[in-house]
Amino acid sequence: MSTTPKRFALLPDEIAVKHLTSGILRGDERPPAAALDQASKELPDEARWETERVRDLLNEAMARFEEDAATAADAWLAPRLHSTLRITRREAAESGLWNHLALRVAPDYVRRRHLAKPTEKKPVPTINAKRFCGPFHTQAFARLWWAAELFRDGFDYRPVVTACKDQDVLNSILRFETVLHRPTAQAIISLISKGAVQGGREINALGKAVNSAGSTIAFEAIAPDSSPDPAPYHDWIAAGDEDFTPYDRLPDGPDDGRTYPDSVAALASLFERLFAEAPVRGREKDKEKEDEEGEGGSTTA
Repeated sequence: MSTTPKRFALLPDEIAVKHLTSGILRGDERPPAAALDQASKELPDEARWETERVRDLLNEAMARFEEDAATAADAWLAPRLHSTLRITRREAAESGLWNHLALRVAPDYVRRRHLAKPTEKKPVPTINAKRFCGPFHTQAFARLWWAAELFRDGFDYRPVVTACKDQDVLNSILRFETVLHRPTAQAIISLISKGAVQGGREINALGKAVNSAGSTIAFEAIAPDSSPDPAPYHDWIAAGDEDFTPYDRLPDGPDDGRTYPDSVAALASLFERLFAEAPVRGREKDKEKEDEEGEGGSTTA
């Protein structure tokens, strides 16, 4: 049985894909540690690149959540992974880091979280290869770290929990470039949080409407954002050696500035109007059913 490497490394995409055998994707085999170690590029000998705390965090997540509580696990893990693995956006954009985490440090967590359920058509379930090596919005760990980075409001991780409680935010909205604008991200989360948008169909419809509108409407002009202060972010990274990521309460993220409430409110109002006009699969049928039930009720009254 292979041991967890002491430090993270960069595992190139082509090597990661090469070793994603059918046995690994079925969850029957462990990735070949020696071959992956030989192909990986070492990271600097710094405390922040040590794997122990991330490995402990993932063990805690598996102990806390049953296999059928995937969404709850994501909502718990995303802010804590971000708080534990303190890296810059430039470093987080390096797919080799996430490949190494998934294939070398925690393949068991990927299997636990992403092994599909058996079905009649596919009685032998597999893991989507992109959960090991894939785009940031699909890869098992990159998607959680980026969700925390893009949906946090400065040091406040509460919007991240809201975002990760629904898989459609991670599966669709996370990939839209519009959420790089912080007030846009917070406005979307505010509508979900207050229940104005509910369920997968509505979240998908909202995301598409906002992304489409973003190609013609300058959200930055309607809702200016404060300029994030890089100094607190780098201080937060530097303090990672001493900070402990709490398991029973939310940690604090980097205190690099929060969004303006007026900007978020302005966009939330706009997005609510866009959503009201957006096509939502099944919404017309639901409305027709409600109308019919209402007519029936008035007849019998």
